[in-house]
Amino acid sequence: MEERLQKYMARCGIASRRKCEEIITSGRVKVNDKIVTELGAKINSEVDQVYVDGKLVKPEEKKVYIMLNKPEGYVSTVKDEKGRNTILDLVKVEERIYPIGRLDYDTSGLILLTNDGEVYNKVIHPRVSMDKVYIAVVKGLPTKDETDKFKKGIDIGDYITAPGSCKIIKKFENSSELKIIIHEGKNRQVRRMCDAIGHPVITLKRVSIGGLSLGDLPKGKWRFLSEKEIQYLKQGGEANV
Repeated sequence: MEERLQKYMARCGIASRRKCEEIITSGRVKVNDKIVTELGAKINSEVDQVYVDGKLVKPEEKKVYIMLNKPEGYVSTVKDEKGRNTILDLVKVEERIYPIGRLDYDTSGLILLTNDGEVYNKVIHPRVSMDKVYIAVVKGLPTKDETDKFKKGIDIGDYITAPGSCKIIKKFENSSELKIIIHEGKNRQVRRMCDAIGHPVITLKRVSIGGLSLGDLPKGKWRFLSEKEIQYLKQGGEANV
């Protein structure tokens, strides 16, 4: 049975399909004895052998789905050129897994990891609108006009965000705790939105993605998703958790 090379690689747990496309175009993939750089290439997984960086790759037999409560001070990548701690220093499993989306180095909270390329694509696809809920402590006390800007979308320099929401849940002497809901996940988006309304983030934590919540999972710890949670992701967030 023929399938696109990048889809097969994602099925093998190499990376997301999009990242696999980058690996192909960079000339790191060989099918049998020929380097392939075209994204339209197809393979027959029953007869063709695929090598990435000289290593034979095969589909992961066991699919794993993991929730991690990422601490600050870890990058949400498999490897880091600067030698910083990565989330794979915390999650130790035999399977080759990768994160679904990212959290900033200074941001804590919920991040999902898997070796299932299909689930990755379902969650990350722009058509899938899963609410991402953050708890932020920011400088100062935002006014109603400032928090209402989240409902209309905020110009964060090179991008106007989709409508979200922002609610003050605690007030301190010189800071506030906010509950912020967004639907996207642009680079440092929540921090940039708070900067744009004049209230920079002091601490930031993601507490849920769609119907999946951290609950009482301690910081730095991880767990496998339940069957119900896995089905929720496989259906693109349309099932009940």
